[in-house]
Formats: sequence, structure tokens, C-alpha cells
Amino acid sequence: MVFEGLSNKLQEAVRKLKGKGRVTEKDVKEMMREIKLALLEADVNFKVVKDFIAKVSERAVGQDVLESLTPGQQVIKIVHEELINLMGPGQSKLVFAPKPPTVYMMVGLQGSGKTTTSGKLANLLRKQGKKPLLVACDVYRPAAIKQLQVVGGQLGVDVFSMGDKTNPIDIAKAAIEHAKSKQYDLVIIDTAGRLHIDEALMDELKNIKESVRPTEILLVVDSMTGQDAVNVSETFNEKLGIDGVILTKLDGDTRGGAALSVKTVTGKPIKFIGMGEKLNDLEPFFPDRMASRILGMGDVLSLIEKAQEAFDEKKALELERKMRTQQFTLEDFLEQMQQIKKMGPLNKILGMIPGINAEALNAINTADSEKELARFEAIIKSMTKQERNDPSIINGSRRKRIAAGSGTKVQDVNKVLKSFEEMKKMMKLMNDLGKHGKKGFGNKFRLPFR
Repeated sequence: MVFEGLSNKLQEAVRKLKGKGRVTEKDVKEMMREIKLALLEADVNFKVVKDFIAKVSERAVGQDVLESLTPGQQVIKIVHEELINLMGPGQSKLVFAPKPPTVYMMVGLQGSGKTTTSGKLANLLRKQGKKPLLVACDVYRPAAIKQLQVVGGQLGVDVFSMGDKTNPIDIAKAAIEHAKSKQYDLVIIDTAGRLHIDEALMDELKNIKESVRPTEILLVVDSMTGQDAVNVSETFNEKLGIDGVILTKLDGDTRGGAALSVKTVTGKPIKFIGMGEKLNDLEPFFPDRMASRILGMGDVLSLIEKAQEAFDEKKALELERKMRTQQFTLEDFLEQMQQIKKMGPLNKILGMIPGINAEALNAINTADSEKELARFEAIIKSMTKQERNDPSIINGSRRKRIAAGSGTKVQDVNKVLKSFEEMKKMMKLMNDLGKHGKKGFGNKFRLPFR
């Protein structure tokens, strides 16, 4: 899980202060020592850590904080704000050219995920109504052109290529002319990388930059390389001049040092983060949301956005009607499970819910949850339509038949039916809560596929 180690340590440090009615300067110093160690262990740049601790300490030991009614909460608020400033201070959006086509030049070292990220970016912008063109300018790496063509084919995005015998500068210039004649809104140039930064690489990139004058140069870096990612970002910015950073493989980065250091070291914002291998796993970077997730405060806005993408509005309204009228069936239950599945891995979704800390998420085995969900689907699909609409008729012999048909056990069928009843109770309770307020709302319910 992203920032797993750092989240655990920071949440533990702030938890000690949270409930205190009175906080001393000694308490703040002890907390700062723990936060400093946590940040250094997360591979955050030393100078960044030093400045961060100095800023938080200066604000946290002020008289208005230590003598306030909730000093613990005030210190946590300061840590949260400074974390945002470290990565932000706000979302940095892409710049579009006043006159099409907008040109984005993708740069980075080999292995950073540049070619796949070019496709992901094209996919994201196409969903926003743009018409993108991918350009294959990596003529050195074996099968680089083919890889981009495969990615483009999977997405239904056009790829411009002139083979691996043509000069990349000529390819880039020809692509711009092609985009103008065919009325493409966007041109995304996938340039060549190297295993390390050298003069030949930088000269070629500078020549492409001078030839096509890109609207923005986006540096793609592998977040799992930690301080190396930060050093690469700094060097590319000094030698080429970049407009923003895309951090890939952030879903596999348990430390998070790169995400917390890049902005301060380079002065350039993180624009997107890669959160998985699928071609839709590219997300805009929101410093405030990431800071909240690190401190266990959740990320409700991202959760809502994911839900809006996954859930059909008409179906949601119909489901709400069924909840009110108690007509919720196993068909609806299955549909809900499938919609939740669309939102992504379970521990990633739960990580956006306020109050669920990193340690709790570690207890959730995503692979097991996915298997459990698949088992639920198999069981419900093995039922007749009548059984799905009226589970009360499912007696012992029917349970045996359903288990045999789904390749599961009778206990698994019982578990599905029990979870379904629990969800119905929860929905009734939520409906009552909407009518009568929070009074009496004290029961807790398990996730149906936990």
C-alpha cells in the first residue's frame, strides 16, 4: 500500500498527541523526533525533512497552539498543512495550447513506464473529450514502437510512426504536421530514454524540444526508486527544463520519499500518479488528498469520484428506491458487489475512508477479498431467478444444489445469504437514520465480503 510504513509511523506519532488536553513544548519535540525518523526512513530528502520539521516545530510551539483548548488537534492540523505545502500546495493541471494541437513531450529514463504512461495520459484526456495522437519517437529501444502501437490499439488511440530508421526530430516534426492536417487536439510524444542520464540523451531531447516547442514537458519517474527518482527529476529539470512530474508505480511504493521530495527539490509539481498496471490507472495528483491519506484522515473526494465513475446514476436511483421500499434482492446485491469491484482493490478503496488506519488495511488481504467476491458472484449466478428474487425459499436441498453448481460448499452459500440479510438490515437502518437522525444508530456491520 502506498506510504504504508510512513502512514503507520506518522499516525502513531499524532495519535499520542491527539487526546491530550494540554501539550507542552517537550511533547511537540518528542513528536517531531518521531516524525523526522519516519520521514527519513521513508527515503524523503534530508534537506526536505530538515525544513519540514523546522516549519512544523516553529508553528506548533506557538503560544496560540499550546494554550488553545485542543492543542493536540492544532498540532495535527499544522502537520497536515505542512505536508500539503511539501507536495503542493494545490492540484497542478495540464496546460493546453490556445491553438491546437497541444503538444506534450514525455521524457524519462528507461524502465520508468514512459510508454505505458503516454497511453494512460491519452486515455485520460480522451475521456475529457480530446482527440489525442500518440507519437513513437523512441527508435532505439527494441520493440518500443510496437509497444506504443499495442497500447494505442488497446485504447483505440491513433499512433504516428515512421519506423526505427528515421531521426526522432524528423518524426516529431512530421507528427505535428500530421496532427494539424487531421485535426487532432493533442500530440503526446513518447521520446527515447536511457539507463542513465548522458549527454547524447539530453542533446536529442533538447533538439526535439527546439523543433516542436512542446506546450509542456512531462517527466515520468519510477517512485519506487526513492531518492534516485528525486535526483533524476532534479537533473532533467536543470538540463532540459520540465513542467511537471508523473510518478509511476506509486501503488507499490510503501515509502513515499519521492512523492514528498520532488516538488521541494525541483520546484516542479507532481501532475499525475500511476496507481496500477491497467491503462486507466492514472490519477491527477491532489496534495491535500494525499496528505489526508498519509495521516489516516481518508480521501472522501476521491472515493466519491471513483463511485461516480463506477456507478450508473439511473441504477443508483433505482437501488435507492428499492432500499426505501424493502425490495432489495440478491440480484441487486450481486450488482452492488460488481460495482464495488469496478472501483478498484478493496484495501485501496478502504484507505479513502476516514478513520481506517494503515494497520487495519494490512489485515485485509486484497487477493483473498477478490476471491471472496468471485465466490459470491458464482453462488448468486447458480441460483434460479426465483431464488434470487425471494431467498426465503432457499431450503437445505436448494443450498446443496447451488453449492454444487458454483463449485463451493454449503457453508459458503450460507455465508452469502447471511451477508445479504445483514446488508438488508443495514440499509433499513440507514433509511431509518435518514428519517429519524442518528438516535439509536449504534450497530456495526461487517463488509459482506470480509
